[in-house]
Amino acid sequence: MIRALVTVLILALAAYGLYLLAGRPGDVALTVGQVTYKVKLVWAAVAVLVLVGALMAVIGFLRWLLRSPANVAGYFRTRRRSKGFNAVTQGMIAVGSGDVRRAQRQASDAERILGSEPLALLLRAQASQLSGDRAGAEAAFRAMLSEAETKPLGLRGLFVEARRRGDAHAARQLAAEAVKTSPTLPWAGTALLEFQSIERDWSGALSTLARNANHRLIDKETAKRHRAVLLTAQAIEQAERDRAGAKASALEALKLAPGLVPAAVLAAKLLSESNDIRKASKVLETAWRLQPHPDIAEAYTNVRLGDSARDRYARVQTLAAQMAGNPEAAIALARAALSARDFAVARSALAPLLASGATERVCLLMADIEEAEHGATGKVREWLSRAVRAPRDPVWTADGMVSDVWLPVSPVTGRIDAFEWKTPVERLGAPAASYADDVLADVDEPEQPKLVGAHAKPVETPPAMQAPMEPVAEVPSAPVEPAKAEPVRIEPVKVEPAKIEVLSPEPPKPEPLKPPPRRPPPPMPVVPSHPVPDDPGTGEEEPSRVVRFPING
Repeated sequence: MIRALVTVLILALAAYGLYLLAGRPGDVALTVGQVTYKVKLVWAAVAVLVLVGALMAVIGFLRWLLRSPANVAGYFRTRRRSKGFNAVTQGMIAVGSGDVRRAQRQASDAERILGSEPLALLLRAQASQLSGDRAGAEAAFRAMLSEAETKPLGLRGLFVEARRRGDAHAARQLAAEAVKTSPTLPWAGTALLEFQSIERDWSGALSTLARNANHRLIDKETAKRHRAVLLTAQAIEQAERDRAGAKASALEALKLAPGLVPAAVLAAKLLSESNDIRKASKVLETAWRLQPHPDIAEAYTNVRLGDSARDRYARVQTLAAQMAGNPEAAIALARAALSARDFAVARSALAPLLASGATERVCLLMADIEEAEHGATGKVREWLSRAVRAPRDPVWTADGMVSDVWLPVSPVTGRIDAFEWKTPVERLGAPAASYADDVLADVDEPEQPKLVGAHAKPVETPPAMQAPMEPVAEVPSAPVEPAKAEPVRIEPVKVEPAKIEVLSPEPPKPEPLKPPPRRPPPPMPVVPSHPVPDDPGTGEEEPSRVVRFPING
């Protein structure tokens, strides 16, 4: 549009100039030898314009004629590149749809037409991954390292291939090289941080975390939390050789994450050793209000060494009052009351937990209370049997793994701050870790090798879901009302009707036991696979019949 306006403007100015020349009298004389030519001024101007136009046309034609070979070659080159990029497009579609043959064919066409074009190399790598040709994929990614613009992509592809074959050393080197090449790559910064954490290189991990935060690869809150976790891990390792440095690291971690349980417990322990009881108690109380945990309760109970059971009991009462109604507060209060032999308070503290469904820890604690108050009776054995079938208590869990102690890094995936205090999910088989490390659209990502830590162990299968064995149950002649046990959350198992084989009655052999004072035996739950002995009672047992239940399958 602008060019058209400029052209119109130039023509208007030329017409106006001719108009001015036409209004002025005068001739233009041109003498050639003895001949003189005279023309009007306006016609002379028109002739000059025509001559200039013709000259420009001739020059333009000559330029077109000289450039025609290059133009023809460019036409064919553009057409060839168009065919090559069309092959890349069709190949990418084939990769995404899982058509291996078409992807390989289009990759060969693209590589033949485009040569070392980055997109052609990427298509070749994707087609090789889709067909399972790992060597071909690595060759394609390695070819990308020669160009600066494709080097990050090549490093990413080689990193994925190294992780697939379980070469952690090569994967770490590639991640470090990618960070040097382009510090803003999120995958490289995250991978290098995880490798340094697994290797317990806490100083290097803290530097990498700071670089990732400066480049905004992670948000501020996550960076603060991860820094607190790394400082806690560093403090735990420093505690044996540098108590002052460990205390400084733990306190810095608590400033970033006041509810981090291991940091609070370690800081309180180090402060207590330096006789700073008030600050240690304050640190534990702050963490307790944010996340009630049995380790915090234990550290708070023993924050001052040498206290009597009554002093520890009074201290725990103060701590439990800050989180009234919390199960951990009730359990901590019951333990302290048991140590002080205040059985009534211990029972009343656990009463709400018993009403809502006692867990394994509560049942074991009730057994301790019964034994401390009444001695080894049938009631103790009843609570122990209930503990076997009781719901599980919260533990440190990460990626399907259970650890006795807190760990800063997941032993399965290498994630920082992966462990959570929660009830583990009970499932059969080992947990499978899934990764999404495909460069573009690889669909056959295998499971990565697990790096299991020293304190980690898989989730145990509950006894009720183990392989059944042939039970032999002892059925008494007199009916006994079983106690109501806590329900076990398992999937129902269909069992074929069992064939019952009745054997001849056989009187039991009397055991030389001293009978306790006369009182009716407490009702006991009947567990066919794990029979629990009842209270021996005061009278002789009647003859019983042994019934054998053969389990089919």
